[in-house]
Amino acid sequence: MRIERVTATPGVAGFFFDDQAAITAGADADGMAYAGSPRTDGYERIREPGEALVVEVVLSDGRRVRGDCAAVQYSGAGDRDPLFRAADHRAVVEGTVAEALVGRDAACVADNAAVVESLADERGLHTAVRYGVSQALVAAASAARATTQTRVLADALGTEPATEPVPVFGQSGEQRRRGAEAMLLKRVGVLPHGLFNSVEAVGPDGVRLVEYLDWLSERAATLGGDGYRPRFHVDVYGMLGELFGPPYDRAAVTGYVRELRAAAAPYPLQIEGPMDAGSREAQIDAMAELRDGLADAGVAVDIVADEWCDSRADVEAFVDAGAADVVQVKTPDVGGLLESGRAARYCAGTDTRAYVGGTCNETTVSARRCAHVALATDAAQVLAKPGMGFDAGYAAVSNEMRRTLARHRAAVGPGDAA
Repeated sequence: MRIERVTATPGVAGFFFDDQAAITAGADADGMAYAGSPRTDGYERIREPGEALVVEVVLSDGRRVRGDCAAVQYSGAGDRDPLFRAADHRAVVEGTVAEALVGRDAACVADNAAVVESLADERGLHTAVRYGVSQALVAAASAARATTQTRVLADALGTEPATEPVPVFGQSGEQRRRGAEAMLLKRVGVLPHGLFNSVEAVGPDGVRLVEYLDWLSERAATLGGDGYRPRFHVDVYGMLGELFGPPYDRAAVTGYVRELRAAAAPYPLQIEGPMDAGSREAQIDAMAELRDGLADAGVAVDIVADEWCDSRADVEAFVDAGAADVVQVKTPDVGGLLESGRAARYCAGTDTRAYVGGTCNETTVSARRCAHVALATDAAQVLAKPGMGFDAGYAAVSNEMRRTLARHRAAVGPGDAA
């Protein structure tokens, strides 16, 4: 089965693009918007509607498969690719990318993905473009081989897929309490993200985050029921760095994290993005310093790499340095799905776990594709996405994993190219 045609249509994503630099600097909320001027190149406003580019691959048997180009909410932050304007990338997908793929065997996903990666090296394709095109290529191989996308990815990566659903990580957005309660009622495995992206959110001395974790622990016991042991995961967007500053292994820092640990008890706790040190090398050093300091102080809290951990090379650098207990494989920033799979697989045999993440600013199509990456690599957790409303994203990711595993158990059925 051959690739006959590639088309691209500008569309919408599941949330917004936000100028992280302006928000962390204290931009005032104005309802759903933010007042003030943006600080990151490419933004016309601090908050802009998310965009997607819908890529469709037409196969020689007439079937059509899809992938969605999408970029993270905080596009342009750190060393990430700039704000993604879908219409600006349509021509390259229908031109350069299509010319390289048309006529190729749809079943050869690794070879086809390598073609796209080579174009990225030559032409500087936006990571969102590589992301969306790779999704369509995985779906095309699934259709050509009449197997699941998980099997396609696992065969290309040389992995053995998970046999049970990967724990789903719910994100609450700013509805930190209502969203968390919805997750607890549904007995989600990892929660609630929390969007603690300002000093105001964590509290000037960090007390609001302590109070929130104490509340969350109490509600988990009340709403979760017997035998429910979720993992708490909060993203603090560098706010520990704002509160304390370096060095991060000193008693004031480890003491505060100990307070967070006590508030979350008896549930395990992991903290994402404790600081933003301004570069990959500085971030690795700061994260390793904090991780070592917590270990020496006997504080059982895991730290999660996000800032400056964008490409597969970044993930590997954090793992090699022992700078995190968990690394987020931020799929739209990594680019192609196979690259995300390779990044997640790199954690195997180390003391660092892989979290197949992404962003609220994706689509249900890209979210479902990432569920297959998580299954193929047996990741530690996978993000519920898109959107900040939790329930729809949780259903999209969970149901994709469940139907895939049901097909594996039955070992029969047509390809799932939708």
